[in-house]
Amino acid sequence: MLATRRILLIIGGGIAAYKVLEVIRLLRGQGASVVPVLTRAGAQFVTPLSVAALAGSTLHQDLFDLTAEAEMGHIQLSRAADLVVVAPCTADLMAKMAGGHADDLATTLLMATDKRVLIAPAMNVRMWDHPATQRNLVMLAGDGVLVVGPDSGDMACGEHGPGRMAEPRAIVAAIDAALSAGPLAGRHVLVTSGPTHEPIDPVRYIANRSSGAQGTAIAAALRDLGARVSFVTGPASVSPPHGVQVIAVETAREMLDAVQDALPADAAVFCAAVADWRVANAAGRKMKKQDNALPVLEFAENPDILATVSALHQPQRPPLVVGFAAETHDVIAHAQAKRARKGCDWIVANDVSPDTGIMGGNENAVHLITAQGVENWPRLPKDQVARQLAERIAAHLGAVS
Repeated sequence: MLATRRILLIIGGGIAAYKVLEVIRLLRGQGASVVPVLTRAGAQFVTPLSVAALAGSTLHQDLFDLTAEAEMGHIQLSRAADLVVVAPCTADLMAKMAGGHADDLATTLLMATDKRVLIAPAMNVRMWDHPATQRNLVMLAGDGVLVVGPDSGDMACGEHGPGRMAEPRAIVAAIDAALSAGPLAGRHVLVTSGPTHEPIDPVRYIANRSSGAQGTAIAAALRDLGARVSFVTGPASVSPPHGVQVIAVETAREMLDAVQDALPADAAVFCAAVADWRVANAAGRKMKKQDNALPVLEFAENPDILATVSALHQPQRPPLVVGFAAETHDVIAHAQAKRARKGCDWIVANDVSPDTGIMGGNENAVHLITAQGVENWPRLPKDQVARQLAERIAAHLGAVS
């Protein structure tokens, strides 16, 4: 898949820059062309001569190259590539990307490009774990930036942990995957995930045991098939996937608003465990315990997101609407009734009884219920369930387009 592909490779300033020489060699060995951009800090670790010689291409370093800039060279560089790769991507580069800085050639290219961007982070473990870096990572993922690594292991600084740049072959594999035109290329898929938290007062809420793992896996599988994914997530314990648009919400009503804002879409997968009810008389201040008196909570029904979207008219209604049914008994019967009642196209049903270990666990056993009948899938890791569902969605959209 890499033959004739053009990679714009930005080399950041970190000890891992030496690995990028092998990345260049592997890319060229698979027929890709590499246009290297060496940052000032990167030149402290690898020489311009070695990079240019391996790339077989002109090396770019200076934003204010008068010959190139007479023709807006930084714009041409950013648009001519099939993919922009940043390796190593330091904490500083991540911060600049997240903040929209454009103060040198590398960051200007990243701001000017209309192509996908893949970063390979590399930094000290404490820098990687720092809240600022993690915030920047979430922001970049929400912008659609793809990420490979980092790995865990020993570092040049003598510490051990996550922060090592991914190995060259892993980076090349990620580049290959990013450039592969999957069956969902050009499609927009909406995914909801996680629980919702319905406030009782400012410090208490009603929730459920959903971890968000299955929804996260589904979003990642759809992304890997080439879809543009809008990921609306409640307060899940599982981190959202990279390379998707993340819209974080807390309550059911916020989730409905976010879903409506994200439409239209080619498909919508409603995996979130949305609370059926909210506290109508939620207190504005922390409720205090009173002797011999229990608080009285009044409940109101939350909006039915699945039914609301299923009832829309095109183009707002996605051609394929998939709901989830988490049941503890009579799973298939309840799920079939739910599909008819909600008006969705498919229902993915599972048994979340405590003894199954499915809610909050790493595996799932589902039944796919459609107009054609019921498919019983075996118990599988959640990422495999996600891949199987994503492939079914791709096949369905391909058949009806």
